[in-house]
Amino acid sequence: MKTIHALHEKGVFRPLESVDLPERTEVEVVLKAAGENPPPDENLKAINEILSERFHSGEHDLAARHNEHQP
Repeated sequence: MKTIHALHEKGVFRPLESVDLPERTEVEVVLKAAGENPPPDENLKAINEILSERFHSGEHDLAARHNEHQP
């Protein structure tokens, strides 16, 4: 799947770059305003919570303990 940018003018979407498709090819368009960020999913929130625990631990040199759990 390829993402292209287009302008909406008078009810028509006009691509801002060349599109390599045969004439009259039907495509599916998913609308998203440029610069719009999707909401973070639940997995990303959980990962950020885990990472922030270490960040807010006050320990500055985490590399000093990098192999603490290695055999």
